[in-house]
Amino acid sequence: MIGLYLEDIEAGRVVDLGSHHFTREAIIAFARQYDPQPFHLDEEAARNGPFGVLSASGWHTAAGWMKCYVATNQAAEAALRAQGHVPAPVGPSPGFTNLRWLRPVTPGDTITYRSTVMAKRDLNSRPGWGLVFSMNEGFNQKGELVFSFEGKVLTPKRAQ
Repeated sequence: MIGLYLEDIEAGRVVDLGSHHFTREAIIAFARQYDPQPFHLDEEAARNGPFGVLSASGWHTAAGWMKCYVATNQAAEAALRAQGHVPAPVGPSPGFTNLRWLRPVTPGDTITYRSTVMAKRDLNSRPGWGLVFSMNEGFNQKGELVFSFEGKVLTPKRAQ
């Protein structure tokens, strides 16, 4: 996470991941390729759908989070390298829990994402590695929570 080793990550740390803007065209293009439900593809069909308006696929909202997460990590790693430090590589994720799409994301919405470290622990099964637990959220331009999930990522410890 942002180029930090397990020892440098503290519970409570909030990482602002940036924002992603959702356009009508992008919502439809994503839906055509990955989630072709009528309320993601067609404004008329969406009026009769569950939200009454064209809305982004939840997976599109999640992909926006991942895009911002990757960009934030890459920028943080580059900053560490510029200071002469070797950033910790991002480890794999063993999964996530409690994925929630709380409000529809509609054309014109800008979702701002963040990740909050909830806890960390050493992994006895993998010496030199730990597990970081995070709450990940996306808020629309009105400040309303629209998306959240609890994440986990393997994070290396400093070589000893």
